[in-house]
Amino acid sequence: MKSEANYSMNLNGIIDLHMHSNVSDGSDTPVEIISNVKKAGIGLFALTDHDAVKGCAIVRSNLKAGDPAFICGAEFSCKDTLGSYHILGYGYDPESPRINALVEKGHGLRMKKVTARLDFIRNEFGFVFPEEEIRTLLAMDNPGKPHIGNLMVKYGYAGSKEEAIRDYIDQLRIRNEYLGPEEAISQILAGEGIPVLAHPFYGSGDQLILGEEMEMRLKRLIGFGLRGVEAFYSGFSPKLISQMLDYAEKYQLYVTAGSDYHGKNKLVRLGDTGMAENAVPVPGMERFLDTVQIHQAAT
Repeated sequence: MKSEANYSMNLNGIIDLHMHSNVSDGSDTPVEIISNVKKAGIGLFALTDHDAVKGCAIVRSNLKAGDPAFICGAEFSCKDTLGSYHILGYGYDPESPRINALVEKGHGLRMKKVTARLDFIRNEFGFVFPEEEIRTLLAMDNPGKPHIGNLMVKYGYAGSKEEAIRDYIDQLRIRNEYLGPEEAISQILAGEGIPVLAHPFYGSGDQLILGEEMEMRLKRLIGFGLRGVEAFYSGFSPKLISQMLDYAEKYQLYVTAGSDYHGKNKLVRLGDTGMAENAVPVPGMERFLDTVQIHQAAT
């Protein structure tokens, strides 16, 4: 997979390869993402909506001369008996049947969870919403906990979205089907994409994975075909970034950088990846940029 353009950039510049639009749980439309990314001085970005590629198609069709370069992305929530994982897919063929089958499965599982959560807060706490609100919610591309939380705030059941999720929605422990990391990784590879482990040190909720457990997890995912790690991330300390860069070199993994921007739905700024403070070249990032499919509007 090669870049559409001879695209080169200073690796100490602003690169943000993890963000969400309102196609999943962000607040910005895909077109607004382009504008906001440009205002933030970002030179290369990726849209990584949950279980969705629709936003990437919108971004590609709306790129204009002078806009930042773009990589198609997606994020898949995975789980197996050993833990939870978020797998990012980059540079895939958006027409790939494998990618679209993965998106459809992830979306179907997401919709089951939304319905289960609505039933739970109604039966457990008596929280009900007008039928029109429910229809609107279920008609969204990829509704999730933040959307339910916002509804709860709107109707006075919680003081904030965070409170709604923490004190009510997350009280339900869903034990339904889920995407396995092996499946997500294999399907991304089959769709000509690059599978990358998002925010590797974070598991479910506030879980922090370190030391031998982290390395064991990486080795297991590499065995499935994992190609990279998100070593630069808005929630990582310099020490965590340094540790993940060491793992990337040890296992010859690609390196990416992401803020996990969600617009108004999360207190994270575009471009806040921790990469700006890194003063040395990152070989894994260079290898990634030399390999991934990059899109840029004609000048």
